Amino acid sequence: MQEIKCPNCGKVFQVDEAGYAAIVRQVRDEEFQKELKNRESYLKKEKDDAVEIAVSKVERNFNADLNRKDLVIAEKEKQISELKGQLVNVRNENQLAIRASAEDLNRTISEKEREIGELKNQLKIAESEYQLKQQNLKSEYDARLKFKDEEIERYKDFKLRLSTKMVGESLERHCENEFNRIRSTAFPNAYFEKDNDSRTGSKGDYIYRESEDGVEFISIMFEMKNENDTTATKHRNEDFFKELDRDRREKNCEYAVLVSMLEADSELYNNGIVDVSYRYDKMYVIRPQFFIPLITILRNSAHNALSARRELVKIQNQNIDVANFEAEMNDFKSRFGKNVELALGQYETAINEIDKTIDHLTKVRENLMKSGNNFRLANNKAQELTIKKLTRNSPSIREQFEKK
Repeated sequence: MQEIKCPNCGKVFQVDEAGYAAIVRQVRDEEFQKELKNRESYLKKEKDDAVEIAVSKVERNFNADLNRKDLVIAEKEKQISELKGQLVNVRNENQLAIRASAEDLNRTISEKEREIGELKNQLKIAESEYQLKQQNLKSEYDARLKFKDEEIERYKDFKLRLSTKMVGESLERHCENEFNRIRSTAFPNAYFEKDNDSRTGSKGDYIYRESEDGVEFISIMFEMKNENDTTATKHRNEDFFKELDRDRREKNCEYAVLVSMLEADSELYNNGIVDVSYRYDKMYVIRPQFFIPLITILRNSAHNALSARRELVKIQNQNIDVANFEAEMNDFKSRFGKNVELALGQYETAINEIDKTIDHLTKVRENLMKSGNNFRLANNKAQELTIKKLTRNSPSIREQFEKK
């Protein structure tokens, strides 16, 4: 049992331990429930206050947002009004611009139509000129074709008129006659003569050269071969290529041309001008009827490049001048160097001779000084010499001096 005193009335009660524990629990539960209710009331009030504050804040923010939105809406309405005004202005400006563009477009269309009309007129003129050029070209072509036909006929006639006595020089004479026939009109400044220079052991048939203002711009070595110019080992065109190329190089010609009647049935050589530069540089094989046309082609092509050749000759002359200057400079340096070497040698010889002379003069000076010293000693001795000393050992001579 346990005694418990009531704090209010002062009475003492006896309570067993089990009952005491139950009372304590009951009191504790009641206090806890009371405290819990107080806490709930406090928390509820605190919550209500917080909700009220939050609602109030939200209402204030909402009202502020409403005020700001009213301002924004007013501003937007103002901007919308301004944009509407700008839109009206833009529409007006666009209408003006459209009208102006339409006027410009109409002017441009008119201008273009005028230009098109001018172009059509120019086109008509160009077509007329083109037709005229075509007619001229056709006439020129017909004339050239007629000339070629005449050339072929002349060649055929020439070939038919060949006789055994003419074989050997007839082809050469034919080419020379063809060239001389138009020399004065087509090639007034050209050199075309037989190659008679056999100093190198070989020569071609003809050499063609042409110059302008002292500048040679074309040179051709010609070799003529007909059917009877063949031998047991040479009866084709290519059998003569090597010798022709050698003649071209030895005579300092730019081109080599074989005018040939060999291989008469060859489709290759019968078709026209045959370029064989894949075998030998700048070499051609032709039939006699292409003799003048090939000279004309090569000559005109070379003449078109004459300005470049002049520049080349100028550069070559400049290079020669530079080479001559360098040669003169090197020769001067060589001669000047030899003179310097000779001068240095003579200078060293002179220095050696001067050194030797100095040594010699030094020795002479020493000898002269020694001689002077001997003269001084001799003079001293002469000054010290007396009759007494001289007759010291000669009493008779002393007596003679004393008598005097």
